[in-house]
Amino acid sequence: MKILRRFRSLLDANRLHVGLALLATATFVLSAPAQESPYIVTYDHYLEEPGSLEVEYFSTFGTQRGGNDFHAFWGEFEYGATAWWTTEVYLDGQTTFGDSTIFTGFRWENRFRLLQQEHFINPVLYIEYEQTSGADKILKEVEGHDVEADYAVPNASARKEHDHELESKLLLSKTFDGWNVAENTIATKNLTGGNPWEFGYAIGASRPLALKASTQRCSFCRENFIAGAEMYGGLGDRYSFGLHDTSHYLAAVVAWNLPSDWTMRLSAGFGLNDNSHRFLLRWGVSREFSGFGDMIARVLGGKQ
Repeated sequence: MKILRRFRSLLDANRLHVGLALLATATFVLSAPAQESPYIVTYDHYLEEPGSLEVEYFSTFGTQRGGNDFHAFWGEFEYGATAWWTTEVYLDGQTTFGDSTIFTGFRWENRFRLLQQEHFINPVLYIEYEQTSGADKILKEVEGHDVEADYAVPNASARKEHDHELESKLLLSKTFDGWNVAENTIATKNLTGGNPWEFGYAIGASRPLALKASTQRCSFCRENFIAGAEMYGGLGDRYSFGLHDTSHYLAAVVAWNLPSDWTMRLSAGFGLNDNSHRFLLRWGVSREFSGFGDMIARVLGGKQ
């Protein structure tokens, strides 16, 4: 019976995250060149091209002491509204092995570029509204006193908690000599109850394996690969700011930008203290297609 229950859990997992993946790939019919960053958690200062839509699917596998390992997954739909504004919707779900597979909520993200030209440091304002359950495990960021033990609660209990959060970030980023260096400062307020503001951070650095493009179209050219590292974690809350009872991670990241306009990402992350998951393996696939806004305008009979 135990084997049968595990098989059913895996089957339910496949149905939900494959459904998200199919939703993310159903409209992949247009072509657009892209050079995406390898970061999973950290944001740089680049926004989506105006009128372009990027569809993404990501997964996170996490080990869990004191509970069952889990596989969290989410789909993203990112649209370049203007040259200075990118808006994005997330749909989240997760499978806890030996437990269940559930939908855990949605997020609405907005990024606003504060300076239009390239500067020594390029600031971007990030604002996101989240409506998720306590069972959400995508670990898109770490903040406050989030620790590994929080994710060991069974789904049946965790899903009863409903969070309505307002998350803000100041994204600072600079690209020079092929290198990108980015820093994100995070402040989050749970609008449910009297929870205090919580804080976190993310830092990333990356560079293409080659800066000079090849004269021929190829999939395995060095310039198609961008490698780097990112570090992220919590910084406590308004009443207990600092590193006490917080978790932190260091991850190696790589992105493969294919000539066929797909981007693959892979990240292997490791917890840096006893409050952290020992291992987080993340992967994702995305594709950007330009002219989406014009296409919708034509379909609706509007102006291009």
